[in-house]
Amino acid sequence: MRKQRVYYSSPLDALIAVSKRLGLYESQQGMDSETFVDLYRKGQMPDDIAFVEWANDYQHYLALHQQVERVMRAAA
Repeated sequence: MRKQRVYYSSPLDALIAVSKRLGLYESQQGMDSETFVDLYRKGQMPDDIAFVEWANDYQHYLALHQQVERVMRAAA
């Protein structure tokens, strides 16, 4: 399967899109992303592609969240 690159017009748009994906993972697996990543980092979750993508999306979410917060603080 070939990955498709998606471009967003702002970090906020990207944050919203990643948040929606995280919500899908969470409802499918019945746990929140923070709990999942903690278990994943401890090696208590399998390394199948869906979990790797979930972990990567969560890291992306954290980075985008910090970026949006910095922009908001600078604008205030």
